[in-house]
Amino acid sequence: MELTGSWTTALPAAVVDRYELRETRNAAAVLAATSPQEFAEVCAVLADFVLTTSDLVEAGGNESRLAARLNAAFRTRGWREGRVDTVVTSRLQVQPWAPAGEHGVTVRESEVVNEGYKVDNVKGRVALDVEWNAKDGNLDRDVGAYRALYDAGLIDGAVLLTRTHDDLRELARELARAAGRSDDEVRSRLSTSTTTHLGKLESRMTRGDAGGCPLLAVAISRRCWSPAGGERARPPAPAPLMLTDGLL
Repeated sequence: MELTGSWTTALPAAVVDRYELRETRNAAAVLAATSPQEFAEVCAVLADFVLTTSDLVEAGGNESRLAARLNAAFRTRGWREGRVDTVVTSRLQVQPWAPAGEHGVTVRESEVVNEGYKVDNVKGRVALDVEWNAKDGNLDRDVGAYRALYDAGLIDGAVLLTRTHDDLRELARELARAAGRSDDEVRSRLSTSTTTHLGKLESRMTRGDAGGCPLLAVAISRRCWSPAGGERARPPAPAPLMLTDGLL
């Protein structure tokens, strides 16, 4: 599936300048047209968000402070966690046979309930998840949920917030060194092979995993970083690499 580029005009410059963006089926334009309030809230949260040093160099537990911070920003705007469940009802209607004195239709029903995956945030006809640095299998879960919600006619599109990889990995190394800490302290938290980032999400988008659901991917990048969580500033100059340095 080809990526589209409606985000270049649908999103404000404050978002385009700081995040890496991908979309399928003109997701940004679709959401701006069909869900203008929710789309404006997404843009507002992204414009307000600042990536801090602690987000990159400190462990965050099951739900990182960054993800919790973003989810809280949506909660205060009325977004809520949701889940798509499938209920299949089968009905067998046995018709009467008059010679046997039968007059009414006999009905037998069975119902199967399949509990689906949760979505971090739902409001109106938009679904949104935050996958900052989670297991990459979460991307399959999220995109599958969007597809099911869209096919059921419950949403018009979805947004998935994740991160870039190479630039943030290098920034984390620079910050760790500036603080006198080892690269090993950030190595595992920004690994390539097992955690979510834009490259892994983009491959799922281009192979069409979301089906007909317009999907906007927003990746937090180095350009979102601020040293104190306030005004954005230029990251520290990279320290010279020694021949003994290992690659993350």
